[in-house]
Amino acid sequence: MQYVNLGKAGVKVSRICFGMMSYGAKSWREWTLDEDEARPIVRRAAELGVNFYDTADVYSNGVSEKVTGRLLKEIFRSRDEYVVATKVFNPMGDKPNQRGLSRKHILGGIDASLRRLQLDYVDLYIIHRWDPETPAEEILQALHDVVRAGKALYVGASSMYAWQFAKALHLQDRHGWSRFVSMQNHYNLIYREEEREMIPLCVDQGIGITPWSPLARGFVMGNRTRDKQGETTRSRSDGVAYQLYYTEADFAVADRVGEVAARLGVSRAKTALGWMLGKPYVTSPIIGATKLLHIEEAVAALEVTLSPEDVTALEERYQPKRVVGI
Repeated sequence: MQYVNLGKAGVKVSRICFGMMSYGAKSWREWTLDEDEARPIVRRAAELGVNFYDTADVYSNGVSEKVTGRLLKEIFRSRDEYVVATKVFNPMGDKPNQRGLSRKHILGGIDASLRRLQLDYVDLYIIHRWDPETPAEEILQALHDVVRAGKALYVGASSMYAWQFAKALHLQDRHGWSRFVSMQNHYNLIYREEEREMIPLCVDQGIGITPWSPLARGFVMGNRTRDKQGETTRSRSDGVAYQLYYTEADFAVADRVGEVAARLGVSRAKTALGWMLGKPYVTSPIIGATKLLHIEEAVAALEVTLSPEDVTALEERYQPKRVVGI
């Protein structure tokens, strides 16, 4: 395993981040695994050197955090061996103050997350999305207070417009508030719009980039069909993927991943992840795994080196698309 700093922060994270969204309650998503099903996969990730684990309050309505907390305590010998990220923003109830990034929801949200995780602190507290209904100063001061209280060591952000992120960084610098150290954005071979503004901004500002959906929710695996069917439970039921992908250009890119993978003699997953891990600005892509093979292939992708010709082949069929994931 390779370890790098998370942006300008001193904390070291594995080049593969293990996404815990797939674990929790099957009543939330039919492809979700319960705790017993998740245990051997998380254990294998730890054996392979993964020390960075990402969850969110909204995943399985809090159950993912409970599973994450229990499994990491069970598998690792001490708290300093692993790095935990969780998130706040999405609805955790049907009342008006049970969502968003108000000071009330952020301060209540971190306490609720820590109870579910059974931790004294999280390493990284991420705003899951930007909240246009709450003043930026309120959001950022509340996050700073979470850090000052020792409930989070660092703060991070997720998908938003680059101008919003630039504004937030400016306000943090101006007021001396805890600065975002990471950006968890939507980025993969099927969706590369982040290359226009967000990624250059992060590079300029020394922000760690931890992309979500590096395999395009499995689309690059070549098992999706134009009538929105597939070989797996998730491919047949993932409504979010239908909104993000499924254009003819997307299928062309997925086909090219298959061609390059066949030429190299490696899997599609290793090929797509090898492309991403080869980008010097990517810190740690977030990998979802519902089988042991998924995490093993993700870690093995660290050994994949693509030639400039391979990279060109993978990228040349991309067609610009509207910005999504915000």
